[in-house]
Amino acid sequence: MVSTPSISNLPATIAWENDGLSILDQTRLPHETVVEKLTTAEEVWRAIHELRVRGAPAIGVAAAYGLCVAMRASLHLPIAEFRAQLAKQAAYLDSARPTAVNLSWSLRRMLQAAQASPASETASLLRVLIDEAVAIHDEDRALCKGIGEHGLPLITEGCGVLTHCNAGALATTGLGTATAPIYMAHAAGTKFRVYADETRPLLQGARLTAYELQQAGVDVTLITDSMAASLMARGLVDVVIVGTDRVAANGDFANKIGTLALAIVSRHFDIPFYVACPSSTLDLHTATGDAIVIEQRRDDEVTHLYGQRIAPANMKVSNPAFDVTPHELVTGFITERGIVKAPFARNLATLFAMEGDAA
Repeated sequence: MVSTPSISNLPATIAWENDGLSILDQTRLPHETVVEKLTTAEEVWRAIHELRVRGAPAIGVAAAYGLCVAMRASLHLPIAEFRAQLAKQAAYLDSARPTAVNLSWSLRRMLQAAQASPASETASLLRVLIDEAVAIHDEDRALCKGIGEHGLPLITEGCGVLTHCNAGALATTGLGTATAPIYMAHAAGTKFRVYADETRPLLQGARLTAYELQQAGVDVTLITDSMAASLMARGLVDVVIVGTDRVAANGDFANKIGTLALAIVSRHFDIPFYVACPSSTLDLHTATGDAIVIEQRRDDEVTHLYGQRIAPANMKVSNPAFDVTPHELVTGFITERGIVKAPFARNLATLFAMEGDAA
């Protein structure tokens, strides 16, 4: 087993201390490091919706703790009413964002833990919920480590790695997904370079991925999204590793807008294209990518940059947060159990057959 490298110079994405939830406000990075305490369901909902906590795994952990925060206000209720309120609050938190499957996955798991509990007092049932949220949190860190171990051989001496958006430590509560092999290779002393797409329109690559890799001492170069093909043409990219917010049963997957173009150009230049995918992001009940709901975000995310208008007034805007990449363009999925190759429908289902909650 490969030891987990330390990236302790990064602040915790999510913290649960003294039964209280705190998040790192990622909209303020890299210029400010602001930790925010969330005390109500509404605050947790807004933090997820407004991308102050973001990244599919981190969203799942935040939602699990958020449900615990929400239920504190109902401790005075009879147990039956407490359980009814629990379902209502879970549905409310689940509405914060539609695409990342970890949100609904973690909330469904929390409800299942409550349903399985014989607790007859609200305080006891709340403790069951907190324990389950802590377990989800611990498992997220373990999933990241497993992805890092299995993806480590993909990063060789002198190679160039390209990534898109932020599937890093800031998107999880561990080493990240797409960045986990990067951190492990760096800790092992492998010399390689990383190219981080800026990732328009919200610049998660520039603000977050480039920031966290630089903080960890990784050799990282920031590029605009439109530069990727040129770098590939020059032979500077040997492997592409991206994350994902939802993987359909056939291997189609949703990730930050621009991922599809990156996969297409990777195929053109015959560059391996890998997707870092923890089991919590698999949606084996969704047959193909056509059924994945794509979040549409505000016009001003495209027309403005840091509060300054960069487009003409009254301009029509299309702003899907994600796109769907067909499985035919994927070389493999890096999971905590190994790298899954085609045929994905069969191999994903086989590898995670015992994961009843990987959906």
